[in-house]
This record gives sequence, structure tokens and C-alpha cells, in this order.
Amino acid sequence: MAKIKDALEYHSMGRKGKIEVISTKPCQTAADLSLAYSPGVAEPCLAIEKNPDDAYKYTAKGNLVAVVSNGTAVLGLGNLGALAGKPVMEGKGVLFERFADIDVFDIELDTENPDEIIKACQLLEPTFGGINLEDIKAPECFYIEEELKKTMKIPVFHDDQHGTAIISSAALINALELVGKNIEDIRIVVNGAGASANSCAKLAIALGVKPNNMIMCDTKGVIYKGRTIGMNPYKELFAADTPFRTLEEAAKGADVLFGLSAKGAFTADMVRSMAPNPIIFAMANPDPEITPDEARAARGDVIIATGRSDYPNQVNNVLGFPFIFRGALDVRASCINEEMKLAAVKALARLAREEVPDSVSKAYGNVKFSFGREYIIPKPFDPRVLLHVAPAIAQAAMDSGVARQPIEDMEKYIEHLESTQGTSKEIMRYIINKAKTDPKRVAFPEGDNEKMLRAAQVLVDEGIAHPILIGNSIKIRDKIDELGLNLDDVQIVDTENSKYTEPYAQELYRLRQRKGITETEARRIMRRKSRNHFGAMMVRMGDADAMLSGIDAHYPETIRPALEVIGKQPNLTSVHGMYMMVFKKGVYFMADTTVEIDPSAEELAETAILAAQNVKVFDIDPRVAMLSFSNFGSVRHPLSDKVRRAVQIVKEREPELIIDGEMQADTAVVQELLDHFSFSKLQQTANVLIFPDLNSGNIAYKLLARLGGAEAIGPILMGMQKPVHVLQRGDDVSDIVNMAAIAVVDAQGRNNN
Repeated sequence: MAKIKDALEYHSMGRKGKIEVISTKPCQTAADLSLAYSPGVAEPCLAIEKNPDDAYKYTAKGNLVAVVSNGTAVLGLGNLGALAGKPVMEGKGVLFERFADIDVFDIELDTENPDEIIKACQLLEPTFGGINLEDIKAPECFYIEEELKKTMKIPVFHDDQHGTAIISSAALINALELVGKNIEDIRIVVNGAGASANSCAKLAIALGVKPNNMIMCDTKGVIYKGRTIGMNPYKELFAADTPFRTLEEAAKGADVLFGLSAKGAFTADMVRSMAPNPIIFAMANPDPEITPDEARAARGDVIIATGRSDYPNQVNNVLGFPFIFRGALDVRASCINEEMKLAAVKALARLAREEVPDSVSKAYGNVKFSFGREYIIPKPFDPRVLLHVAPAIAQAAMDSGVARQPIEDMEKYIEHLESTQGTSKEIMRYIINKAKTDPKRVAFPEGDNEKMLRAAQVLVDEGIAHPILIGNSIKIRDKIDELGLNLDDVQIVDTENSKYTEPYAQELYRLRQRKGITETEARRIMRRKSRNHFGAMMVRMGDADAMLSGIDAHYPETIRPALEVIGKQPNLTSVHGMYMMVFKKGVYFMADTTVEIDPSAEELAETAILAAQNVKVFDIDPRVAMLSFSNFGSVRHPLSDKVRRAVQIVKEREPELIIDGEMQADTAVVQELLDHFSFSKLQQTANVLIFPDLNSGNIAYKLLARLGGAEAIGPILMGMQKPVHVLQRGDDVSDIVNMAAIAVVDAQGRNNN
């Protein structure tokens, strides 16, 4: 139930759905409008009329793909119809954009007539640079793709068929190398006869599998010559001359089992009956034909891949379609042919054999990968996939004569691809995976809040943290049951009757007795009045490693108890707040945005040093700009003088830190402006921005979040003696999970120190 609610909230929160259209050109003035529309738009129209290829120059056609579906085979859910399939098609668009910077319009067609789908796609050809067919049932999907490839001059690709085939074929090449078998000699059984099974079988034959060494099965058993029940022309292509009639019979002595069918289709007995060093690709989703644990229990020499991310060797289509289209679009290929598919197979196979860089290991929680039985295919979040597959596709298109705009310098093309890979979207994944390596105990004073409980479930499921839920235990357990969560093993601390309450009250009284708190008041605070005080005390006394609160309270109501119980680090003048602002193409850290109203030069310097230290935790080298309305003394004023003094203090304390100022905000972030100041220690644009006061910092980050399209992660509280972090009212479950991961990494760093 919880995962259902999380999925529905993910799709409905904020702007509905998962995609939007954003203008790439300014349209702020009358002059802009006259260029974007009438009369200026007439010029590119006339140019395209004279030369149709100019559409690639003056419109988005060259980077625009249509994801077309009628919803007759939606994931593993069956025929849901065009409208119900729309979330999947939007999701496909997200993956195109995320992995290959390709724009997508999803097109859901309310028809099961294949000729109507063909006609619709043909009519769309002027709009798009490529067509990705998706979730259309077999055998209609075969006919639709075949007809479109005959009649259209842009790439048409049915990912359900070819995506799985390409990824699994790459994995098969590597698995065979590991077990020392030749592809020409193996016997392979394909269980399933739908779109993906058909393409997997064809591509395996193209790679060298002998047709008479392949047996295909469907729900009625082996597809053999002479069979009439449940047959069609596409199955007939794989009808084998064999005495086998069941999957069990076919599996005996087989070298490879390809599963594109259903959960549990492969049994332990089948695995035991296979040839030595069997290879099993159990690719049914969400549950494979047999799990790796079950297969290995049957045979210790098995190599197994699935479609699941929680097992090694994931056959994931996202390793294919974004990069295949990227390469095809970049050479304006007229189609995606067999040569291009084979090029993708070989590029992926080669990449898996290369040494895996640390950046990939970090993206997966510092797990070390090397070519072997549990790493036969690259990981989906490996940034090198784009740099290997897209160029291979482009080269194959050129070599096979279907590229209408060949790439002249492949090295420069690869450099261009690399430049499109911003690191901003990987930052939180890096932090989350770092948290997973050593999860810490995080106290949640708002333990009965629905969002906190749902976030706690995510933290437990993903192994990010060990949540401690503080509050009335009956209310919390009732809420857990109501939400359908599985938090039986999570610690719940009821402040009314906890073993911690009295010791915490005594410690609070000791800390605050000369600040107006009586022993009775200390007990009341700990028992009923303030769970934030209680959570902070858990951290102080070592019963929790970090605290995260604020979803139900104003910022001061959260930070004040933490300051009273834990306090700032003794060598600092104050605590400070920082936000991480994530944009599509970059990330900036901004401080102080939440705490210091009118900081002194000393406090500004402290903010800068702490911000730089915290940015390094994100595996980013900080470049710090101290902001003002003045550029390096262009305006003399006490406010700009204060910033200048702060810069000098930082340079004296941290001479290795890349920092400069005072400077205007645009100078800090626009390279062309920064280049005018060649004397500056800041030679590249800044990624850490230190504001002169809370007014400017708070206003700036909120405007960027609301109007600038940035994702605001924070506030990250800096300078506390122990890890305490604060949420904003209105934060959603993903925000809470992100901040909990940051709190865990903060605690890890302090333990290591």
C-alpha cells in the first residue's frame, strides 16, 4: 500500500505528470516575440520550404523523438489502453532526457488497428527526428515496425523488441567468453514468443547462433515444425525440427536459457539438467523466471542475469534506446538497421570488459565492479555508456550508408557528448549510496507524521539509515498500520514512558538550570512539551547519531532546541545554513540562507570555510565567491568593505581554498564576465555562493526554487557539535529521504574524524 501511495504521489505532486515543455529561446520582450512568432518566424519557414533539411537547423526536429503507443502491452500489466499507458510513455521521455538529452513528446493512440497506427506515425514524420514504438502487443508490433521502416525516412525503433535483445546479446557475448564457449556451438532455449523474444532470437542468430541449435517455447510448449495450435508467421520463423515438446525437455543439455515469459517458469530441476556452466537470462519483470539465489542453489557454476536492479547483471533497456537514438539523430540516420544494433551490442560488451572507474563504484555505494560472472554488462548509471554506444551507432550508420549528416571528427563528437553530462543529477545518488555504506541512527521527533513515516520506510527499504520514531507509540503504530507500512523493526521511543526520559530531563536541567529552567520544567519538556528537545538529547547522549526535524514546525522552533541541547562547535562564532540548488546543467551551494541575519566579516568568513568543507562531502571541489553589489572595490561602502574583509580572513586561514570577492553575482557565475578580472584567484565560475546577509541569501534561494526551476535541497545546518538537520514545512517524502542521507553522511564524517 505504501509503495502504491508513494508512486501516485510522485506522479501527482506539484506539476502533474513527469514532463513539461520549456522554451529554449528568450521571449521576454516585444523584440523577442517578433522573432519567436510573427513576423520573424516567417524566415525559417521560407528557408525550410526551399530546403527541407533546414528543419534540422531551425526547429527541434533533430533532437525530438515520438514515443508512440496504443497501450496494448503496458509493461507486465497487459492491455490497459492508450490513456492508462500514458504514465509509462512519459517515463520513457524522462529516460530519454536523463540519459541522452533527447526531447520527447509521448503520443498515445486510441486504436488497436495497426494500419491506423502506421498512418498516424507516417503523418507525424515532419515533426519528429525519430519514432520509438512502445508497449504495442505482438504480433501487430512486428507488422507496424516493418511497414514504418519501409515507408519512413527517420529512425523507427520498437524498444520492446530490440532493446532487450541488444542488452542481453551483449551480456551473452561476455558470459560465453567467461565460460569458454563459442557462440556457434551453443544450444539455446528461448522461453517466450512475444516481441522481445522474437528479437532476442533473431539477434542471437545474427551474432552466430546456428538456427538449428535454437528452440523457442511459448505457453503451449516447444514451437516445432508442423505445430498448428497458437501459431503465427512470426513464430513459424523459429519452428524447430525437434522431438522436444516441453520446456523441461528442451532445457536438458542446453547451454543457455533466455526467459522472456513469466515468474517461476524456470525450475531448479531445469537448471540442474543444463550443460556445464549454464547461462540463464531470466528477464521477466518484475519477477524473473527464477531468482539468482534459486539458480545458484541448484548449480554453483551458473551465470545468471535478470531484469532486476537488486541483482547483479541487470538487463536494462535504458542501456540501449537513449544512446541508440542519440547516435542515430546526430548523423540524421534514415533508419536503425541491423548493423547499428550489432554495433550497440559490441560496444556494450566491450565496455563491460574495461576497468570500471571509481565514479561508477561511488554511484553504486562504493561497490567494486570488475568483469566476471557477476558483472557481464555495464551498469545503467555508468556515464561511459553514452560515450561508447552513441559513437558506435553513429559510426555504424555512416559505414552502412544510412547517415545523411556524417560526423567528420569522432573525437570531437565524443568530447561534445561528454560535455552534455552534467553531474548535478548524480550528487544525491552519490550521497545516498555513501550513506548506505554505513547507515546511522537518525532521530525523527515528528515520528507520527505521515510523510516522516513514509520516508522512514524508504530509508529502511534502501538501507540508507536506521530511523528512530519519537512520539506516542500507539499513535505511531496506528498510523503505520493505516498506511500499510512495514516498520516492525524500527525503534519507536515514547517520551511519556521511555527509559531515556528521566536521564534526559536531568541532563537538560544541568545544562539549562542557570538559564531559567527548573527540574520540574525539564521533566515536562522531555515528557510532553518538546520532542525536538528529546531528539536533540538523543544525539547528545549518543543514543542517536543524527536528528532530522521541521516538517511540522517553523524553522526557529526546530533549531532553538538543538542549539540549547547540542550547541555550536566551540571554536565557531555561530551556526550557519546552506542550500544545495540543483539545476538541469549544474549545481550551486548557497550560504548563509537560513540563520545569520546580519553577519560580521568574521562570521561571513566562517560561513565560507564551513560551506567549502561541506561541499567536499559531495565529492565536489569548491570554488567560492563572496557576493556583494561591488566588483573588487568598484564601490566603496561599509557593506562591501565587510565582504572584502571576510575574503581576506578566509585567505589567511585557508590559503589553499579557491575563493575571491567581493564580487557581483553575475560575475561569479558567468565566465565571460569573470574573464575580465584576470587577477582573480577564481578563474572558473563559482559553485559556492556566500551572501552578505540573510536578506539576500534567503530571497535568492527561494526565487531560484520557485521561478528559476532549481531543486532546493536543504537547509544543511553547519557548525553544530553533532549532526542536526532541519526540514522545511511542505517538504515531500523525497526531500526527507535526501536530508536523512545528508545527515547520515554528516554523522559518518564525524565518526571518521
